[in-house]
Amino acid sequence: MSAPYEVVVVGAGLAGACAAALLGRQAGLDPGRVALLEAEWPAPGTTGSAPELRVAALSRASEHVLRAAGAWHRLDAARLCAYERMCVWHETTAADGPGALHFDAADIGEPDLGHIAEMPALQRACIESFREAGGRLIEAPLTGVTIGQDAVRVQTGDATLETRLLVGADGAQSAVRQQVGLGVRTQDYHQRAIVATVGSERPHAHTAWQRFLHSGPLALLPLFEGSCSIVWSVDEPLARPLLECTASEFGERLTEAVAQVLGSMQLRSERLSFPLRSLVAGSYVVPRCALIGDAAHVIHPLAGQGANLGVLDAAALCEAVAAAAAEHEDTGALRILRGYEQQRRTHNRIMDAAMSAFRTGFAVAGGPMAWVLNQGLAAVDRSPPLKRAFARAALGLTGELPRFARGSGAQQGAA
Repeated sequence: MSAPYEVVVVGAGLAGACAAALLGRQAGLDPGRVALLEAEWPAPGTTGSAPELRVAALSRASEHVLRAAGAWHRLDAARLCAYERMCVWHETTAADGPGALHFDAADIGEPDLGHIAEMPALQRACIESFREAGGRLIEAPLTGVTIGQDAVRVQTGDATLETRLLVGADGAQSAVRQQVGLGVRTQDYHQRAIVATVGSERPHAHTAWQRFLHSGPLALLPLFEGSCSIVWSVDEPLARPLLECTASEFGERLTEAVAQVLGSMQLRSERLSFPLRSLVAGSYVVPRCALIGDAAHVIHPLAGQGANLGVLDAAALCEAVAAAAAEHEDTGALRILRGYEQQRRTHNRIMDAAMSAFRTGFAVAGGPMAWVLNQGLAAVDRSPPLKRAFARAALGLTGELPRFARGSGAQQGAA
């Protein structure tokens, strides 16, 4: 006897909601046999509201996946901000100096290098696409998981669901991961990320700015209405003063920290912060269960790749499930899930190692190492082939990619 559900996705964050939409539209499954379980759904959007504090820098590969999920066209285009240029520099040089690294979409024949999008809007777009496809939304907490030979029993407090495949997309503190006994390896960076919306004296010019300070990287991401979102990673002893100072003091400190690249800065929102740690699950899969997104891996936010990795996880898992469904195979079979894990684990490990290397390499205050670093950035900036390679990596178009991330089938399910 088959389980009532083919797939139950736990967690309606971006990775989980995107996975549900893809599974409902692109995996060859009956959408009515795919469920998305979430204890608390994102609040409805408000027209004309201030920018959300939680944003994502979406790569071109993620855009392709979201189009395939039927979510991209549901986003309010007026609240997306395409960024056309990037500038990366170390605190020992100037943003317009010879040691800075600049990327321009025009140099590689692209209209932009990606989009800054509000995270709640992305979630809502994916959830709505899934609902309209015929998928089932279940508002309930996960309270237990029992994996059997032919199905998984999912306890939700007042009900029990049976499914062939359980997907854990419930974040870094994943209850699914804990329930199925998958361990993790963590590393504490002893830093906090401060997130806020800020105004600037000069226009952001659709440019993403990143300055590497010895105390941690600082990113300015352009927003749709002219302001910027900041992600300021600082060593823990420095975080409290930045969070507790007045708004005007914060603006002054931010202006100094970003070397007045956009003139004086003004705080326009509350300040949120969260501790920075890396996390890697020992395995992404067990029979009938797969982890995606932050449930499987968390990396340093210095390049804003966490959301993109979760979207690519969703695409790779959908591809594996679709292949199984096409061959009338068991979608929860470990052999099927291992294929997903092998593809994504390699890519995610490379990204994690790169972010750790960048964080360590750029955390120099000066001296010979800073000189070497600036010379290296200058060499890349002077080399068109290297710049094109870095730009394509920023677009998410390098390495082994799921089919939907390459744009194949991107228009399917978009309506």
